[in-house]
Amino acid sequence: MTRKILVTSALPYANGAIHLGHLVEYIQTDIWVRFQKMSGNACWYVCADDTHGTPVMLRAEKDGLTPEALIARVHGEHARDFSGFYVAFDNFYSTHSSETRECVEEIYARLMAAGAIDKRDVEQYYDPVKRMFLPDRFIKGECPKCGAKDQYGDNCESCGAAYTPNELKNPYSAVSGARPELRTSEHYFFKLGACADFLKAWTSSAPEGAGGRRRLQPEAANKMREWLDSLDDWDISRDAPYFGFEIPGAPGKYFYVWLDAPIGYMGSFKNLCAREGIDFDDYWGRDSDAELYHFIGKDILYFHALFWPAVLERAGFRTPSGVCAHGFLTVDGAKMSKSRGTFITAESYLALGFDPEWLRYYYAAKLNATMGDIDLSLEDFVARVNSDLVGKYVNIASRCAGFIGKKFGGRLARTDAAWLGEFRDAAPRIAAAYEQREFGRAVREIMALADAANVFVNDRKPWELVRQAGREAELHAVCSEAIEAFRLLTLYLKPVLPKLAEAVEGFLCVAPLLWSDAEAPLPEGHAIGAYSHLMKRVESARIDALVEANKESLAPTAAHVQVGEEISIDDFMKVDLRVARIVDAARVEGAEKLLRLVLDVGEAKPRQVFAGIKSAYDPARLVGRMTAMVANLAPRKMKFGLSEGMVLAASSEEGPGIFLLSPDDGALPGMRIK
Repeated sequence: MTRKILVTSALPYANGAIHLGHLVEYIQTDIWVRFQKMSGNACWYVCADDTHGTPVMLRAEKDGLTPEALIARVHGEHARDFSGFYVAFDNFYSTHSSETRECVEEIYARLMAAGAIDKRDVEQYYDPVKRMFLPDRFIKGECPKCGAKDQYGDNCESCGAAYTPNELKNPYSAVSGARPELRTSEHYFFKLGACADFLKAWTSSAPEGAGGRRRLQPEAANKMREWLDSLDDWDISRDAPYFGFEIPGAPGKYFYVWLDAPIGYMGSFKNLCAREGIDFDDYWGRDSDAELYHFIGKDILYFHALFWPAVLERAGFRTPSGVCAHGFLTVDGAKMSKSRGTFITAESYLALGFDPEWLRYYYAAKLNATMGDIDLSLEDFVARVNSDLVGKYVNIASRCAGFIGKKFGGRLARTDAAWLGEFRDAAPRIAAAYEQREFGRAVREIMALADAANVFVNDRKPWELVRQAGREAELHAVCSEAIEAFRLLTLYLKPVLPKLAEAVEGFLCVAPLLWSDAEAPLPEGHAIGAYSHLMKRVESARIDALVEANKESLAPTAAHVQVGEEISIDDFMKVDLRVARIVDAARVEGAEKLLRLVLDVGEAKPRQVFAGIKSAYDPARLVGRMTAMVANLAPRKMKFGLSEGMVLAASSEEGPGIFLLSPDDGALPGMRIK
């Protein structure tokens, strides 16, 4: 029975390049989709750039572009990179589209009609320097659960906890570095808390007709149970300025990107439906008998396994058949690093002439159905590609095809030898591994067959048979059977190596291989074409070049550092630098950047200094802190009062903010800094 399947990958964000970490997901999804299509199922694969939100707005501003111009440019770059790795979307679209807007507004109207939307005032962090409310991802601080530093305002990458920005400890703006202020604003909420009972059932059950296969992996379901114990309503609105869709009837209020991003799956599919004549409701209607699968990274599991199915359910649409989460990519056992050159972009990999199917194969050999991380060991990458693909798989054809062409007019002898029975018998097992996303298991089984084929060729030695009179029939049989083994291996590897499979189909003069082609051998007398080299080996030196090309120094460049005019030691000694203790600190009314500091510098009377550090520091947190000041600077009369010195701080036009200098522990007020 033909299955109807709709598959999505997570939407890449439209403000950055595709890198090898991203490609784990898209290659994994593409392999699964290609297998489904080879199996005769009606499978559609859609995706889109995720284009809304503050990061896109700020990136466009920085680049001197409109947001629309930025997302158009990035969309072209993303499409180029995905195509370069043979990721074959049926539609790669954009969330900034009329179709997505239509779906967003329809879902919002349905949620409103169902009583699933609430409005209430909330305290929200506001950047007083940038003059904007800050999205969760632009507020950083310490995780309220585990204490990890520099965590985002919505969830912790260290312990996985979800929380609100107000719960962060020691928050700061990732835009300006300023300490954000809490201000009140009216927001729109989806009543996620009211969906707890539905989600408890949904996350722990299997959809109808799934043969017991659950919607979530066991470890994902366990994580959901933790989050379901404290399910809060979901803030789905953001205040202007914001790049996105304005909420109907609410001027200055916009849909939060995490509302319209998953709806972008629907928008992309709706665009495909109009082009291909597909019935949208057959796949998204509440009574749909189609299958719907989302392939995602484990870092966005919360949104896809709780928020998204709850929204769909309350809005009267079907829910996903499965959410397939994968882990992260490490390179040589460590997090990808720009300084080490292991934060490798898709563009640089292709530009240096690396075969995209080398990476597709390596990932496939590592991937399984769990949420575990996978490691790209560059040394192992070279060894595995050269050993498996070149030394085992391609080697079979390269050692036998020439004899068929030269000695037998390019025509095969019988290819139904008994030893090839195990190759045909493996088809259901390999298919099951692909279906279950156990790609590593599929690759191991395929390579075991490749080993068997090479043992056969090594034992029968066609290169010796060709020199022995009267053994032409045996030579013909050996080479023909080896070519049939090669065809079956190609069929099984086709979801992973689509471009190579296409070249093999041309060489073998066969129609595009389908999974059912494993059942019958090529007929006796079938003519094949001339063999040409199919794949090159990976050279270790090229790996070194790839790493070097992706290195990015973290040290400041000459363009960022402008050293001042040279002075003598006598000039420097004229500056009297002293250790000071801040005994009081307060905001200055009417001053945008200043704080008023009262400093103890070991004198009988404290000094008053006005410092332009308001954007970076909460006055209350400065009291008692030690710092450094210029003590012999002539007093300066300001409209706010007399400033009797200058505190020292570090900053950069390119940097994240202002940093007050502090002496080491043990320094006392009044000590001279030399």
